Amino acid sequence: MAMSGGRDDGEPMMEMNTTPLIDVMLVLLIMFIITIPIQTHAVKVDLPQNSQPQTPPLVEPEKNKLYIDPDGRLFWNGAQIDDVTLRQYLDTTVQMDPQPELHFQPDPQARYDTVDKVLAIIKRANVTKLGFVGNEQYRNDF
Repeated sequence: MAMSGGRDDGEPMMEMNTTPLIDVMLVLLIMFIITIPIQTHAVKVDLPQNSQPQTPPLVEPEKNKLYIDPDGRLFWNGAQIDDVTLRQYLDTTVQMDPQPELHFQPDPQARYDTVDKVLAIIKRANVTKLGFVGNEQYRNDF
């Protein structure tokens, strides 16, 4: 705290010393901040309960066939699927013991980027038993 002994001319000091007032105000401010209860806002959300994953009916225990037609549509064991469903089926097959084989057969007229995208999905799913079906149709091309 700052203190002053006055002036040399003997007159009393006219300014008010505000340092102790500021110290008291800071202490009070800290006490109020500490004593204010924390505001909690709760939003009730009904979340789905964990259930055991069920094996999709189209996943065979021994081998599954993935076909890409010339238009870029995916077919899993003859049923048309999309990329998300493909990933779900692949995740299911990876968890099975023993892991079923995946026979991959793209049509010769299918676009390369579609085939590449599906192969990337298969790789991200960590499928270890993958076979390419229909390579013999390219035997005379090279």
